[in-house]
Amino acid sequence: MRPIREEVMSITKKLVQQESIVNTDGEAALARSLHAMIAGFPYFRDHPGQLILARTADDERERYNVMAYVRGTKGNSGRTVLLMGHLDTVGTDDFVHLQEDACHPDRLMDKLHHEELPDSVREHLDSGDWLFGRGVLDMKSGLASNTYLLKYYSEHPEKLDGNLVYLAECDEEDSSHGILSALSILRQWKEEHGFSYVGAINADFVSPRHTEDQNRYVYRGTVGKLLPSFFITGAEAHVGSCFEGLDPNLIAAELTRQISYNPELCDEADGEVTVPPVSLKQTDLKESYTVQTALSAFVYYNFFVHSWTPKDVLEKLRAQALTAFENALLIYEERYRQYCSATGEPVRRIPWAPRVITYEEMETLLIAEHGKAFTDHKERFKTELLEDTSLDVRMFSVRVVEEAWKWMADRSPAIVLFYSSLYSPRVQITGETSEEAALNRALDLAIEEVQPMYPHPIRVRNFFPHISDMSFVSISDDEEGIGAVRDNNPAWGTKHFVDYGAVRELQIPVINIGPYGMDAHSKMERAEMTYSFEVVPALARRVIERLIGADKTQTTVALAGPETHS
Repeated sequence: MRPIREEVMSITKKLVQQESIVNTDGEAALARSLHAMIAGFPYFRDHPGQLILARTADDERERYNVMAYVRGTKGNSGRTVLLMGHLDTVGTDDFVHLQEDACHPDRLMDKLHHEELPDSVREHLDSGDWLFGRGVLDMKSGLASNTYLLKYYSEHPEKLDGNLVYLAECDEEDSSHGILSALSILRQWKEEHGFSYVGAINADFVSPRHTEDQNRYVYRGTVGKLLPSFFITGAEAHVGSCFEGLDPNLIAAELTRQISYNPELCDEADGEVTVPPVSLKQTDLKESYTVQTALSAFVYYNFFVHSWTPKDVLEKLRAQALTAFENALLIYEERYRQYCSATGEPVRRIPWAPRVITYEEMETLLIAEHGKAFTDHKERFKTELLEDTSLDVRMFSVRVVEEAWKWMADRSPAIVLFYSSLYSPRVQITGETSEEAALNRALDLAIEEVQPMYPHPIRVRNFFPHISDMSFVSISDDEEGIGAVRDNNPAWGTKHFVDYGAVRELQIPVINIGPYGMDAHSKMERAEMTYSFEVVPALARRVIERLIGADKTQTTVALAGPETHS
């Protein structure tokens, strides 16, 4: 086994064996252990001020990022590369009877040999080149590669004419408190130490795009993710007289039929297409059983973007919501007429018309009508609502919309469109700036050098396809686009806030070079060791040294990258 592969594997197993499920005490425990590991590197024993355990800000939980930097000694350049990766994982309940072994790869694989497995999984298990376990793929092997590179360059700062910053962030799997808290320190280091961030390398996992796909992907930039949400009001009625009212669940059902899996809502850019939106929650807002129809309903959808801004998405979804509302009323009227025909009752005119407004439009209307009385009430209500810690940001948001709706003079059935969660901005690396062009070139050359030594194709794509912390080191949206997020999120400034200005100030072009594997977030999570423990650090090392290396003309070196060391 090659020494670098062995070392990255060793670090991976150490990280995996310490459970760090998001929103548990394990996150903080692993951060402390990782900090202690790095503190033991000789460089950081001599430079303890260049390694910090940084608690997250504005976070209900106690958890930490681990951050460090190595100053190159070849020259005095301020050029700086950021290595980033998250230390938290999803839970282990899916392992069922193997849950106690989920974070112990060797034990788990021994037991998996006695399990009934799909042929493809069995082949990987028997090959000796795949490591199984929770977090192995997402993304502790990527974090291990970054940790290895930090150690290597701490032992060889003479190879860098510039600086290497290391970030192991928490809470990537939920609300990104980690990376959002790290922004202030990255900015502080920029000001105090003259760091000029020329590129960032994330190490999140990559997977095949379909069952026949043999490519290993690296990504420039990342997909953006929104959570468009809909508060739907109806007209309440007793179920024995259901046609006297309008059930908001009917509108919600039509809304989901209109939006979920709709290819019209796939965003295409640079030849790549997002997956369509899909419903993540659909419910009415009745708190208990009654024999009356619901007064309101709540639906939200996952929505990926490559080029559309949050403002664009609102306008597209307004049109979809109007169509859904129209369809719901057509269904209602058709069925009402059929019922009247069967019963002999006279047909009355349907009194409702489709109505869709954004939260920003509703709030503007209410301020114009009620002024300070409304704004004061809204702020008091939000402050009191914060005391209910059972509400996540999504339910908090809809409760604010529901309360605001009570102030409307016209409360006939309507759909209110808003955002109820974190916006992870899209990042397009176009190559238009000198930093982006240099990063693209460094990545292309790195792949060109490594590819002959690895049997599967290594391909570049333009958008990392999953939600990731890459979204918070650079931003492609203009101020108007970001304003649509701020002005249409009812939780903004209380339950939820993101300093997108800080992201824009850093504006670090970012790529993803991460471990390859399959079945992340499932019981069969596994990483291919040759790619993950050898190719990944080799590619990252070449990019680093093209950007801030002492010898930017270097070409081919061994696949494993840096020379071996203990």
